[in-house]
Amino acid sequence: MEVTVNKAPVYVATGGKAFNPDLPTIVFLHGSGGDHRTWALQTRWFAYHGYSVLAPDLPEHSLSGGNAFKKIEESSPWLETFFKTLNVKSAHIVGHSQGFLSALAFAKDHSDKILSLTAIGTAASIPVNKALVEMAQDSADRAAYMMCNWGFGPAAHLGESAVPGMQPIGISRAIMSRNPLATDLQACADYSEGMEIVKGLKMPMHCILASADKMTPLKSGLELAKAAGITPTIIKNRGHMLPLEAPKETLDALRAFIGRQQTQTE
Repeated sequence: MEVTVNKAPVYVATGGKAFNPDLPTIVFLHGSGGDHRTWALQTRWFAYHGYSVLAPDLPEHSLSGGNAFKKIEESSPWLETFFKTLNVKSAHIVGHSQGFLSALAFAKDHSDKILSLTAIGTAASIPVNKALVEMAQDSADRAAYMMCNWGFGPAAHLGESAVPGMQPIGISRAIMSRNPLATDLQACADYSEGMEIVKGLKMPMHCILASADKMTPLKSGLELAKAAGITPTIIKNRGHMLPLEAPKETLDALRAFIGRQQTQTE
């Protein structure tokens, strides 16, 4: 579906079912250069099992208009308006990579609107090599090629795919090369207050991490989990692009965590 946020069109995937604000809501936030297709399996499962799901293409990404966030902090007022536009009073939020940083910015200002928070393939801060940012400024396609080479684990490079006939590395590169990758990467590089925010959060949290993540190494994710006081789910032999290269394992971890939180509130 398409909604208007701050006078700009925003495409929102709903998992194949009409959005119903009366159902428990899950908001999925994609990472740098990504879009709603990051969450294809996860959104569909939850939409058909008692939840409403919202997976927006964030501003200036893929099917959405507006301007990409130049600073992670800009995510917070945008998400507040997004929630109001769709009459969402509170939601479980799931963020991959940069999407989790956006969720943290929102949590700092609006923790009362978050039922639970899940970090996937990420950390409290995401340092970005200056050379990669400069490459993305010069050629998003070249930067996407490099990021996909680093971002996917060994199995994906050998051709393994959760969907027969579909190559997640090639698809991801095509998506990222057409989105404001340089702006996203610079926003991540500049963001530094994530760990302090994490230490002050009270809502239930979970981390889903990958043992072969070269972009936000497992060590950084474990530091996030320790600061949040939680035991993470670690998916072995997978890389940074967990929702795409290990969609079922990622879904299983989300089902267990969000299902548990939802049961406790009913």
